[in-house]
Amino acid sequence: GRALLVLLLSATVSLLGGLIFGYELGIISGALLQLQTDFYLSCFKQEVLVSAVLIGALLASLAGGILIDRHGRRRAILVSNLVLLVGSLILTLARSFIVLVIGRMTVGFAISVSSMACCIYVSEMVAAHRRGLLVSLYEAGITVGILLSYALNYFFADMDEGWRYMFGLAIAPTAMQFLSILFLPVNPVKLSSWDSDCQKGLIPLQDTEDRAAAKQEPYQEKHYSFLDLFRTRDNMRRRTLVGLGLVLFQQFTGQPNVLGYASKIFHSVGFQSNSSAILASVGLGAIKVVATLVAMALADKAGRRALLMAGCVVMAISVTTIGLTSRMAPVTMARDCKAPTDPNASLSLTQHPLTPLFPQSAVSPIPPASGALKSQAALGFAATSSLTKVFASTQSKEVVPSSPLVQKRDLVGQFKKETVESTGPPLAGAPWAQHTVLNWITLLSMMAFVSAFSIGFGPMTWLVLSEIYPAGIRGRAFAFCNSFNWAANLLISLSFLDLIDAIGFSWMFLLYGLMGVMAVIFIYIFVPETKGQSLEEIDQQFSRKR
Repeated sequence: GRALLVLLLSATVSLLGGLIFGYELGIISGALLQLQTDFYLSCFKQEVLVSAVLIGALLASLAGGILIDRHGRRRAILVSNLVLLVGSLILTLARSFIVLVIGRMTVGFAISVSSMACCIYVSEMVAAHRRGLLVSLYEAGITVGILLSYALNYFFADMDEGWRYMFGLAIAPTAMQFLSILFLPVNPVKLSSWDSDCQKGLIPLQDTEDRAAAKQEPYQEKHYSFLDLFRTRDNMRRRTLVGLGLVLFQQFTGQPNVLGYASKIFHSVGFQSNSSAILASVGLGAIKVVATLVAMALADKAGRRALLMAGCVVMAISVTTIGLTSRMAPVTMARDCKAPTDPNASLSLTQHPLTPLFPQSAVSPIPPASGALKSQAALGFAATSSLTKVFASTQSKEVVPSSPLVQKRDLVGQFKKETVESTGPPLAGAPWAQHTVLNWITLLSMMAFVSAFSIGFGPMTWLVLSEIYPAGIRGRAFAFCNSFNWAANLLISLSFLDLIDAIGFSWMFLLYGLMGVMAVIFIYIFVPETKGQSLEEIDQQFSRKR
């Protein structure tokens, strides 16, 4: 009974951690529409507000690893919950732009620490044959959280100061996660005898064969310095190569930007009305949720390596297809951003529907993180990616196309009060309208890309990262890779429009396809299969291999 309770609580902590992460990523897109009129936000201020979460998350990925290793995973999650509660209260009660930015940075810091600690905590808590399922549950939580934020954005859209409720509602899942983790034991790896709780039957960490092996060869927790990540000791350099390779390929296969193109594709295949555009974006979100559930089911059966490779192959084919179709049906990307000047301009979501911000982390790290910021995950979680799309040049006041604001403006072609020309869909005579079949191929390719990412890179990057490092440095190693995830995400998002200007849209996507092929080769050569192995076995396998 106790073992089952631990399992259920671990699942709850993982799911709620992801849900909070996804919710905080998605909610800003709806809140921004109200905030820009309530606070008369210029384009630059909108960019700063959306990217404040990224700054907080980057700081967390630099400092959070030390917190996780020194004070334990459980305590790190509890601290992140308290910080998140403070951040949500700051946002709910905010009366000025500066307070909003501080609130979003606080929230960014909290969700980044939480995303890293959750994945590591859950991976150490459960049996080897359930680890894939429960760590992948975090990524599923992110996708559900983003969908939930869209639903609440729509619900509070026409309410006066509805953004306060949007930000405030994050308090509920945070409090639930805080209470759930209070009933969980401290990490087994933090105990002087790591299998003592297993013998008492408290934690279903190992099965009987693992336990017998453990008695013959007692597991000694080693102490590592940060610099050991780059040394040959216990083959740490190779582990770091695997970790960094996964988070960088997660971003360089184009995941942050493919969805920036989403609203244009929706237009081209006939999603012209507001309600159908909302349905289209929710549909894409639903596809992502289903694909993540498939990944959860397969993680412990097919294995991490197989899912990563299969996902990469499909992603490479999808972006290559988008690149080829866009050569035949040219695409134009809008670069403009105007702040609302009329304080009475109606900015309800029913007029300017939401389009997906899915990562992807974005996350993570995923980075979710989110790995990713996590996904991911995470972590630089796959989902997190969406945040950085809003960074832009302060001088030219340009927003990259995936900014929630620009996506909404793209989608319905309104904001006529602020812009001379509509940035909406081209008229029937435009090239888009003449290529219906190609447009549908492009739409299906994008759906395939989202599904493949959600089965492969989305959840698996963070799962592998939570497994391959020794317990003594797992937090710092995870955070190190996570910071690269956020930085790569930012770089990809910032350079997108400039690269399109330089080499053209179709070549950009063909380049992403090439990166996908390189990712497959990298995974085949460097990433080992870890399914069904205890964390100690994985550690010993890495230590032996040169």
